[in-house]
Amino acid sequence: MKSILWFTAGVAAGFVVAHQMNQTKQGQDFFSSIDAKARAFGNAIAEGYHARDAELRAESGDAVPGR
Repeated sequence: MKSILWFTAGVAAGFVVAHQMNQTKQGQDFFSSIDAKARAFGNAIAEGYHARDAELRAESGDAVPGR
């Protein structure tokens, strides 16, 4: 139970620090950079998933119209 309390306190402190950092121009630039990298990573994962899905559907002859 004590470790859950410490974990919760750490998460709350992290949110407070992140909020304070986001108030500055450097903090906003930092979070914008992180956001762009996370979105690029997510898009790469989605593109890979869709490409592999199309390959598997083409192999099995179960192509979905419109994709």
